[in-house]
Amino acid sequence: MPKPSDTKQRILDVARDLFTSQGVQRTSLQDIADRLGITKPALYYHFPSRDDLVRSIVQPLFDDGEKFLLDQEARGDAPARELVEGFFDFTYRHRADVVMLLSELPTLADLGLVDRVLAWRTRLTKLICGPAPTLDQQVRAILALGGLQDVCMQFPDVPVEELKAAAVDGVLDALGR
Repeated sequence: MPKPSDTKQRILDVARDLFTSQGVQRTSLQDIADRLGITKPALYYHFPSRDDLVRSIVQPLFDDGEKFLLDQEARGDAPARELVEGFFDFTYRHRADVVMLLSELPTLADLGLVDRVLAWRTRLTKLICGPAPTLDQQVRAILALGGLQDVCMQFPDVPVEELKAAAVDGVLDALGR
């Protein structure tokens, strides 16, 4: 994937900050242009709509998440600890976007993005628990994986390796492994 231009990257960074603090629906393209000190037409040159801007912000998260899952599904034999560690690394790397996703579920649902994230948990559950997990296993996995995502956002000041160790052990305990 090509690296965005400096202007485009600045737009993405400012939009992410404003979307997270004010909400996607309460942030106009004019708000973003004003914060950047550019004109609204200059913003439209890079992003023709707010939806395009939102998609551009979260696309690297989706590309990375899909790659992680496809790699693990192709491998098919990763130990549960390794799968959970990989999911932690992915979530921690994209925690700013996950915060935005959680704060804007209705908007992101309209864009069809929430369903993709929920499907990842189902796929990861099957990798950890087998192709036909019981309801108990599915519930534990969804609680544990959702909790892992929350941990990545809740403790931004904890050293990442310490947080990862505690989170992975917690997920494996919740899964009974």
